[in-house]
Amino acid sequence: MPLSADPVWFVTGCSTGFGRALAERVIARGWRVIATARGAGRVADLISLAPARVLAVDLDVTDAAQVAAAVAAANERFGRIDVLVNNAGYGYQSSIEEGDEAEICAQFDANVFGLFAMTRAVLPGMRAQRGGAIVNVTSVAGLVGFPASGYYAASKHAVEGFSDSLAAEVAPLGISVTCIEPGPFRTDWAGRSLKQTASTIADYADTAAARMAQTSGYSGQQPGDPIRAAEAMIDAVVREHPPRHFVLGRFGIDAVTERLRARLNEIEAQRAASLATDFPDGEG
Repeated sequence: MPLSADPVWFVTGCSTGFGRALAERVIARGWRVIATARGAGRVADLISLAPARVLAVDLDVTDAAQVAAAVAAANERFGRIDVLVNNAGYGYQSSIEEGDEAEICAQFDANVFGLFAMTRAVLPGMRAQRGGAIVNVTSVAGLVGFPASGYYAASKHAVEGFSDSLAAEVAPLGISVTCIEPGPFRTDWAGRSLKQTASTIADYADTAAARMAQTSGYSGQQPGDPIRAAEAMIDAVVREHPPRHFVLGRFGIDAVTERLRARLNEIEAQRAASLATDFPDGEG
């Protein structure tokens, strides 16, 4: 179902990066936005762009009370939420073997369980109005695994699987679900939103350790433009039929299509063996 002509956007993680760019572009289009961050002061400047159309809210998506309060504040101010953009989250790199349990759990709390909580919180309103859009910012890593990104990729794969089931449940209610899968974009993700556990095991020097070193030195050189990405995301969401998946950037397109083609070829190569695991026709 198409969105209303004056949609209300709720965007998590607006202090920098994609969230900031997206909030600014939504405001520029004349729409209303709830801009959230851990500390409302970090997004308070957005209010000056359109005081009547912007609500800045303090939100840690891992805090259930803050999630409920933020959604209540949005509904009190604007009466509805048409688009939820689950953007809050961060990266964590380590080799699988050397991953830190506390870091792994904290990342899942933000990237996965916080996103789940936000989605549950907005669904009653979207169901009641029989329309809306849920946009989950995952990553190319949600479709392709890379060395040093096992736990980050696992969090994004979890969101992809969740989104598949969510889409099947809410499509009859007029609610769309889109996963945004960016490749490398020129944000401060690597400098601000990336945590690492150094790899000291020599056997991972050419895989996990090498990729962590590459990622750390890549900030500011990424090919993707977050402003262009924000515009493309908005255009995709407001279509009559928003895409279920939207990969951003040449790196992402190349990596994802190569991986999916290889996976399909592998599945097809095992077709006979796979079909042979069923009971023969007429038996059982």
